[in-house]
Formats: sequence, structure tokens, C-alpha cells
Amino acid sequence: MPDYIKFVDSIKQKTGIDLAAYKEAQMKRRLTSLYEKKGFKNFVDFFQALDKDRDLLNEFLDRMTINVSEFYRNAKRWDVLEQKIFPKLLAENRRLKIWSAACSTGEEPYTTAMVLSNHQSLSQISILATDLDENAIHRAKVGIYPERSLAEVPSNMKSKYFEKQAAFYKVDDLIKKTVTFKKHNLLKDTYEKNFDLIICRNVMIYFTEEAKDQIYQNFSNSLKPGGILFVGSTEQIFNPGKYGFETEDTFFYRKK
Repeated sequence: MPDYIKFVDSIKQKTGIDLAAYKEAQMKRRLTSLYEKKGFKNFVDFFQALDKDRDLLNEFLDRMTINVSEFYRNAKRWDVLEQKIFPKLLAENRRLKIWSAACSTGEEPYTTAMVLSNHQSLSQISILATDLDENAIHRAKVGIYPERSLAEVPSNMKSKYFEKQAAFYKVDDLIKKTVTFKKHNLLKDTYEKNFDLIICRNVMIYFTEEAKDQIYQNFSNSLKPGGILFVGSTEQIFNPGKYGFETEDTFFYRKK
């Protein structure tokens, strides 16, 4: 499908985003449904419109980056983080350097702060949260969520850190202050170093094997020895040793 190849090249030149790193069939299907909904006939026409229309470009980025998230997603994994992973990390260092990568609309880094607040005061917590999508980052900074996003939140955390506003819930400002949001492209931008914990969940499934390889290696290089990578429930790393990891628990990998 040459018009898709041309579209991939054009998007890379315009935005720096390499769609070729994403699984082609999935991405093509998602974007075809978007351009058809908007009344375009093919990828060439779609790009010409994207090139001129900032709102359409933002909608394309939203569709491409799959912003589906919720607080305490797969709650049992967060229990492991709270009861096993954080105590070990905090025994080594009371000021943890934490990165929530591909953080979408902010549920994940805010959940991280809530879980860690059971071990230390919010004033000691500092989390870097990054995403490719500026719209998602903006929504994360606002910190207002529909009730369905809070389905897994423990009741004590819900009453402590959320304020109900009509049909929505607003994250407490004390939690918001623990998180710094930045735009970051996992496939292109440089990675900071010396993290104690990197959380990247439910995004790797969209990448090709080559892109995953590159990202896992970059994560490994960014972690301190003994640092932890926390991945999503469909993203088990079957050869962790390849990246200098060993399995700490299900979906948690420790850098050797």
C-alpha cells in the first residue's frame, strides 16, 4: 500500500514520529477508520489536510497514541509495587528517582504517587511523567477524570486524594505537585539516567520487535543497578537477560 508508506514518511518529516516502529496492520486499521470518519479517501488526502489543520493533527496524534488508561490498572500489580518493590528500593535510597514513561493522561504517575504515599510523605516524592502526545499531557496536568477511571482506586485513596465535581473527579493538588510532565518520544529522544524505577505499561504491545528491543535496552541503560522496570500485564519480557535484567516478580524486572 504505497500511499501508507508515503504517509509514514511525511508524518516522520512533519512530527519526528516514526510510524514504521508501530505494528503496521494495527496502526493502518486505526488510522484508516479515522480518515474515513473524516471523509477522506486515502492517506495522501488525509496528510494534506493534517498538514494544514492543527486540530486534525492533534486528533490524529490522539488516535495514534491510544490514550486508554485508568488508576490502579491491574490492581494486584500495584499491590506488589507497594508491598515488595518500594520497601526494597527505599531501603537503599529514601529519595527515589521515578519515571512514568508513555504516561498517557496521567493516571499512572498519579497512582504511583498515591501508592508511594503509604511509605513516605508527598513532599519527598518526585515523579517524571512523559508522553508523546501534548493533548494527553495537557489533560494529565488538569487532572480531572470520569468516574470509570477510578473503578480500581481503593476507597481510602479515593476519599483522601480526589474531589468529586459533578460527574467527574479531580486529583488533589498535593498529588499533582509530585509529578512533572514533559513531552518525550521513546524512539527518538535521549533518556535520563540513574532511575530507581521506570514504569512503562500497556504501550510496548503496539511497537514492532525492533522498536521494543531498542526501548528495553534504553530503559536498562537508564536504570541504576538494582533499579526496577515495571511493565504491563500483556508485556512479559521473555528474555530479560538480553537487556541486563532479571525477573524480580511478575511484570517487574531488576537491572543486574
